[in-house]
Amino acid sequence: MTIYPVTAPVFAPYGRIVTGYGSECAAITAALAAHTPLPEATGYVPEEPALQTLPEAAALGASLFGGMPFQFGWCNGHNTRLNCLEYHRDSEFNLGTEDFILLLAKQDEIEDGALDTARVKAFRVPAGTLVEVYATTLHYAPCHTDAAKGFRVLVALPKGTNTAKPELPVRGGDDAWLWACNKWLLAHPESAEAGQGAKAALTGKNIDIAGDL
Repeated sequence: MTIYPVTAPVFAPYGRIVTGYGSECAAITAALAAHTPLPEATGYVPEEPALQTLPEAAALGASLFGGMPFQFGWCNGHNTRLNCLEYHRDSEFNLGTEDFILLLAKQDEIEDGALDTARVKAFRVPAGTLVEVYATTLHYAPCHTDAAKGFRVLVALPKGTNTAKPELPVRGGDDAWLWACNKWLLAHPESAEAGQGAKAALTGKNIDIAGDL
């Protein structure tokens, strides 16, 4: 699988690099390295006090979300597989202590309630680079570039995202994919999430980039 840099023009429909926040990004990556774990698999925390309480986080979050309440959490560990794709009604911002890879697709590539994983593209994000992943971009857990280092990645989202699923009726639209608050999930049939009841809406191979690193 081709792994594009986020500086490549092909990344433009999926997101953008955010610049101008060097001191804030440095403080956040330092806190990620010092205060968050590195699981053998993949771990996720929606809101991390060690990040949320940083003065730099308050300044950065206010700018990124235009004054809306926000949460700074993390997704850390080791991973090379797609497994699922998710989206929110808002952009997500990511920043890593190490280089990491995002597996991405577009919401408008969903056809007849399913997405073919052949549509997925891989993008490498350099350490210390803040990226915005647009609301219309399907994404999930990052992948590592070096198994010895793993990844520690900031996940910045509107407050409450990825917390407990609201009790809502399944009536239409994408209701059947709602998996958590502000989180719609398309699972691959081979994923653990599908086994837990997530809608198996990804067709094709469950991508594994281990051989491409």
